[in-house]
Amino acid sequence: MRKANAPPPEYLSGILLQPRHPHHVTLPDIDDALRARLSALCGAGWDFFERFDRTVRERGFHAFIASEYEVVLDALIAHRAPGLRFLELGSASGVITIMADLLGYDASGIEIDLSLVATAREMAARFDSKARFVCGSFFPAGYTFRGVDGEVRTGTMGTGPSGYLELGRALDDFDVVFGYPWGGEEPVLLDLMKRYGSPDALLLMHGVNDGVKGFRGGRQVFGVR
Repeated sequence: MRKANAPPPEYLSGILLQPRHPHHVTLPDIDDALRARLSALCGAGWDFFERFDRTVRERGFHAFIASEYEVVLDALIAHRAPGLRFLELGSASGVITIMADLLGYDASGIEIDLSLVATAREMAARFDSKARFVCGSFFPAGYTFRGVDGEVRTGTMGTGPSGYLELGRALDDFDVVFGYPWGGEEPVLLDLMKRYGSPDALLLMHGVNDGVKGFRGGRQVFGVR
């Protein structure tokens, strides 16, 4: 998910202008078999997004733009630990959530677009992943954004029935939460985590130009400031 007044700089009219793998990411403590699965997953994710860009986004606005998968993978590796519960807010094609599962997280994703949920489940089956995906809003029932400046709009973040009931877990059950907000929507995720997330949870937010930033208890703990 993402929102901005104009497309990100690497895109123009749905055409990728920069290399889709701009970052070299090392995978410490990853065996060759897992390295190969993760690499294939990233490739499948990029292939799907390029088709989606041509067949959906060129016809009209859609909030889904692929994360820089290799950059997010680096962050997931750096913060993994046995038994951690992972949630992706707006899981789209499922690549990030499946990455987390393959790395040992107990991984789930919530996505408002039912067709993308179906894609994510197919992707999980393809990569023999136990990642779970549910269709719905990642806002808990009754959530209303309260910005410091009185802003209440949530931009491209779709509203609808909350996905947590089907998931069988609440937001504060998760140890690591990932989101890829459009520009200007970061405060929504920070507010959501402050009010409904665990105070000890790590929020990973990916940005177009800033890589992945980490927040805990509302305070930034790593990443570009």
